[in-house]
Amino acid sequence: MPVKLRLQRHGKKGKPFYWIVAADTRSKRDGRFLEKIGTYNPNVNPADINLNIDSAVKWLKNGAQPTDTARAILSYKGVLLKKHLAEGVRKGAITEDQAEKKFQAWVKEKESKIESKKSSILKADEEKKAKAKAAEIVANEARTQASKKTNDDNDSEDQVTTDKIEKSEEE
Repeated sequence: MPVKLRLQRHGKKGKPFYWIVAADTRSKRDGRFLEKIGTYNPNVNPADINLNIDSAVKWLKNGAQPTDTARAILSYKGVLLKKHLAEGVRKGAITEDQAEKKFQAWVKEKESKIESKKSSILKADEEKKAKAKAAEIVANEARTQASKKTNDDNDSEDQVTTDKIEKSEEE
């Protein structure tokens, strides 16, 4: 039975949420699957990916072919690297300990990149909010000044009309 690692769409219209599944290639896109490997949420920045790496490696070793998007996700999370290192161990090129050290070093580096991206996004959002607040304060002050000016003009006009009324009453 030909197996693919692919995305299964969930979520509502305009807000997709995907399950990463191992499924028979003949089943429908959102149909039956053999095993749920993880989830993928592209609605947040950076995208939220939860993946069972060992299960994904097992399916790849058994011959499952990932789709293009699934391959990109597996590469991003290090599944393809772990499979590559496991092949090196099987062939005797490296030991299990060396493979695990390489994989853990790669994971630490990847996590630091993701954290720096998250912090830069948060910093940009905070700067954007600060600029918007400053612009709002300036606009409110201008609006207040314009309001005071029109009120002063109206008060002076009221004073002139009351003076006219008082003069006419005196006569």
